[in-house]
Amino acid sequence: MTVTASTAPRDATLAPDDASDRAVSSAAVFGALFRRDLRVARRELPYFLVRTLMQPVLFIIVFGYLLPKMGFVRGGYTTALLPGILAVSLALSAVQAVSLPMVQDFGWTREIEDRLLAPVATPLIANEKVVAGAVQGIISAIVVFPIARLIMGPIPGLTLAHVLPFVAITALGALTFSAMGLLMGTAIAPQQIGLMFSIIIAPMLMFGCAYYPWRGLDRVPVIKYLVLVNPLVYVAEGMRGAITPEVPHMPLLASSGALVLLAGVFWYWGRRTFLKKALG
Repeated sequence: MTVTASTAPRDATLAPDDASDRAVSSAAVFGALFRRDLRVARRELPYFLVRTLMQPVLFIIVFGYLLPKMGFVRGGYTTALLPGILAVSLALSAVQAVSLPMVQDFGWTREIEDRLLAPVATPLIANEKVVAGAVQGIISAIVVFPIARLIMGPIPGLTLAHVLPFVAITALGALTFSAMGLLMGTAIAPQQIGLMFSIIIAPMLMFGCAYYPWRGLDRVPVIKYLVLVNPLVYVAEGMRGAITPEVPHMPLLASSGALVLLAGVFWYWGRRTFLKKALG
């Protein structure tokens, strides 16, 4: 009886320590995986910049510089265009940063296996991919901002007085599209990934209110409400409300709330498809 009594308290005190050790181990593994992805991204920085900045910069040159110079659009058009360009850069970077590596990792070489063998729960690996992709999306938007300002010149109505809303929309948008990349990279077959850009990405960019404000669709009410299924709408409109508030825009509360909902849906759905593919 004495031995049993002395053993029970010792086991009880060890249990929390074991749980703490497991928590620390999971955090350490998550950090190691995150540093690995950042190291890979840093090594492929030139390709990353070309992949994510080429299209936004081309649109900046054509629509933000050439057309205003030629008088085909009013100079104030750049005020509505800048937030949309930032949203496009963020979306493309975050989606591609997760979806393309997922296709490669789950290809015939199964490069994902080394991470699946890590001493952590499998969903944590999916979460790390989303966080790493979101960071790359944020970096892309930060890089495009000064480039756009330099090429376009003075932008009427541009303000940085609402920094916190801008940071919040940027972070929420990056998480949303990174989670969307996880879903697309695990739900679409590798041989069909090329269709992703023509069937999903291209319409998303054209109807994402990146090159025109959402309130400008008041004259086409059917399209105005159909585009609300597009997550890019909420990023572009949220950025307009934060840095160019003089342009008619969707309320910040509505755009941020929609991004929170979409990020949760894509994250949950993407984790399910990731686990199904990992275990399969």
